[in-house]
Amino acid sequence: MPILDEVTLDNVISSADQALRTLTRSAHAARPMPLPIQGGPALDPAQRKLSGALMRVNHVGEVCAQALYAAQALTARTPELRAQMLAAGREETDHLAWTERRLADLGDRPSHLNPLWYAGAFAIGLAAGRAGDRVSLGFVVETEQQVEAHLASHLQRLPEQDLASRAVVAQMKADEARHAEQALQAGASPVPAPVRWLMRAAAGLMTRVAHVV
Repeated sequence: MPILDEVTLDNVISSADQALRTLTRSAHAARPMPLPIQGGPALDPAQRKLSGALMRVNHVGEVCAQALYAAQALTARTPELRAQMLAAGREETDHLAWTERRLADLGDRPSHLNPLWYAGAFAIGLAAGRAGDRVSLGFVVETEQQVEAHLASHLQRLPEQDLASRAVVAQMKADEARHAEQALQAGASPVPAPVRWLMRAAAGLMTRVAHVV
């Protein structure tokens, strides 16, 4: 099986371009934004504030997903894995664009710390990728399963009237589950329990901070 022994200049430039588009809110979705079958009632100020905070957290998650998949594609040791990481990353770009648009519709804003979130996630993705393809795939599985659980909790917390946000989150949840299954089928190695705990702790900290900052 061919091995990608070195990172090409084109790959580095592509990764840098993706970071720029992510952090300058220039991402464009390839798929239409999920919409509810019918419009719901108007949100009151408290509901709008809650939805905005939750969608800001989800947007941060998508900023991190862009960084993780870009770094893992950059360090993939086979063309097949690189293609898989890039394909999943493109679907995450849809999520990024959808959450950005939903934040704008709610009159809210992304996190002020997005450059920090991106840099941290990119470093983690590089570390996972350098550990080997099976480890990198295992990291994808654990990450996506945690994100899926996180999105399920948001579906419980979002106001029932916010049908637009709920439609976006539901589609994101389905996509994350599929990404995890694809990584499993590609030969992912299980993530050790201490690493899983650290990942959950880091995600919890990010969620609490992004909720308000």
